[in-house]
Amino acid sequence: MLLLDNSAWARLDLAALAQDRRAQIASMFEDGEIAVCAPFLLEAGWSARGAADHAELLADLLQLPRLRIDAQVEDAALDAQRELARRGHHRSASPSDLLIAACAHVNGAGVLHYDRDYDVLGELTGLVFDSQWLAPAGSL
Repeated sequence: MLLLDNSAWARLDLAALAQDRRAQIASMFEDGEIAVCAPFLLEAGWSARGAADHAELLADLLQLPRLRIDAQVEDAALDAQRELARRGHHRSASPSDLLIAACAHVNGAGVLHYDRDYDVLGELTGLVFDSQWLAPAGSL
């Protein structure tokens, strides 16, 4: 299972994304291997062009498996941010990315992204998750 990050979601339709990767991701959606959580849903909803677009977008996204943010996820995100602050890197990952990575960690999932924040979180914190780039960094 991979949690979807907005950095990947926003690039799924780019022509520069390799056709074989596009097909692989489409298959993962169809097989229920891509999940969402509240921070992603809020970011996706924020990008909607209006009420009708928001309603349609969220209706589609809420059909995907959903991992919930609970106290364990919140604590893991706060611990990770504390670890980053001790190293002087607490601004290296957004609050949304911290919550998504913590949600993946707690649920034994990975994160599908196009964002170096997840590499930083995997390297500098105790969060353990599969960091999967949508495409090689800098290629999209």
